[in-house]
This record gives sequence, structure tokens and C-alpha cells, in this order.
Amino acid sequence: MLGSLRSGLHDIAEARLDAAARDFLSDSRIKTPDFSKPAGVPALVGPDSVSWRIFKNPVTLFIGGVAAVFMEFADPKVRTGVWEHSNFRADPVLRLKRTGLAAMITVYGARPLAEKMIANVTRMHARVEGTLPSGAAYHALDPDLLTWVQATAAFGFLEAYSAYASPLTDDDRDRYYREGRTAAALYGATGAPQRLSEQRALFEEAASRFEASDIVFEFRNIMRRAPAFPPPAHLLQRSLVRAAVDIVPAPIRDVLGLAPRFGLRPFERPVVERLARRGERYLLRSSPAAQACRRLGLPEDYLYPAR
Repeated sequence: MLGSLRSGLHDIAEARLDAAARDFLSDSRIKTPDFSKPAGVPALVGPDSVSWRIFKNPVTLFIGGVAAVFMEFADPKVRTGVWEHSNFRADPVLRLKRTGLAAMITVYGARPLAEKMIANVTRMHARVEGTLPSGAAYHALDPDLLTWVQATAAFGFLEAYSAYASPLTDDDRDRYYREGRTAAALYGATGAPQRLSEQRALFEEAASRFEASDIVFEFRNIMRRAPAFPPPAHLLQRSLVRAAVDIVPAPIRDVLGLAPRFGLRPFERPVVERLARRGERYLLRSSPAAQACRRLGLPEDYLYPAR
């Protein structure tokens, strides 16, 4: 009976996640482009890419995005820039949706649309600058900071997908990092890794800049409480945040103070994996992934061969 109850709750939560996906695309505060147009125009990466496979999964995108921010916040300049120059604390859900939409446009949008969006983001970042309590100056267009943000985002999405939805090989990882080089260059992240070995080397090199901060735990608490999903799926959001902690590399977790107790508890992992695998199978016709497939003359279920 207990097993049936758990299964029923999981099914309800999955249905609510489906509703959340539709809600994301219909938020009146965000102008969502039509990814199905203009017909035949390619994206920055092709539909046979690892990137298209990964970014269609809304569950692992949430997990990976949270993990990326944990890693970004290890760098005091990135952390201060985000915390002092964004509306994250005032409206975290809106910030998440805008960031998610930017990722969708970068991967699935027609190339002219992606280039225009990235140029707009770069112009906004040009105004972000300040000084740390230590006296060190920072500017959002510093190539080192842009590289760290690009690398941590790429790592978060990649490893969340591999850990919870579908395991990836090191060859897949190399392909994925190579696929990101065009977008990274447009963003100004000139040192973004283009293979797994470069990602590992970058993380080791950046370790000397890492610092702990209470902001990390403030961010964690916001992400546990912010209504990113409707109830009852919202009840699982805390598990997704725990899943994000688990994929942050151990050296960064140690510096930030993200002890094992902040990660997944044994009974939570099967729940997260089931949700992530559901994200692999669920085809929403209005999603950027499905629209982009139609734009290129492909079946809308092109990315869902196992459905």
C-alpha cells in the first residue's frame, strides 16, 4: 500500500511539473519568441548535438541551474555582481525564468535571434561593476568572470542530466563542451573549456579564488522556498535543490560549507531520478525544443526517440 501511495504522489507531482512547464511558456511578464520561425534557419548548434538532447529536460535544467549558481558564488566577484545588481532576492522565480529562456534561445533559437539576445545581455552586463569589501574591483565583462559563469553553467546542466536523467560518456562531454564554443565567444567567455580536460583544469585553476559566504546559504534557502513549481510538485523542490548540491564538485562544496547533510537523502534519489526520466519522455508541443525541431523540418518528437 505504501508503494502505491508513493507512486500516486509521484504521478501527481509529474502532472504538476507538466503544468509548470506550460506556465513557464505563458508567463505574461516574459516575451517568449516563436522558436518555430523563421523556417529552416539553424541554431548555434545542430539538432543532433548533445546540447539539444540535454536542454529539453526541464527537471535537470532546474537542478543544473541551481548547481551552477552554487559554483558561481564560490567566486566573490561573480557572487557580489549577481547579488547586488539583479532582482534575484526580490523575485527569484522571474529571474529563473528569464535565465532559463536565455538558455533556450542560446541552444534552440534561430541563430539571428540568439545573437541578438546575447548582444542585449552583454550590453546589460556592461553596466555591472563595483568594489568588493576587500577593495578589489569587479566588472561583469571581465573575461575571467564570464568564463567562470559559462563554465559553471555548462557543467551544471551537463552533470545534472548525466547524474539523474541519462548517463553520458566522456566523449559526450567533450562534444558538449565543443558545441558551446560559439555561444561562449559571443558572450565574451574567451577561456571557456572546449573539452572535459580543459573544464577540469579550469576548475583547479580557479580554486585559489574561492571563498565561503553566507550568501550561498541565503540563495539555498530562497531556492527551497521560491514557488518555481506549483503544488504539490513544489514539495519536491527541496529535493531538487539537494540534488543540485550533490553534483557540485567536492572541493567547491568544501569551501562553501555545503556539508553532506545538504545533499540528497537516500530515499530522495529515486524520486529525483524518476522525475528526471519523466522529463526525458515528456513532449510539450509548445516547448522551445519541439518548436525548433519543426522550424528545421524535423518531427517534433525528434529528440524523444524512446517515447
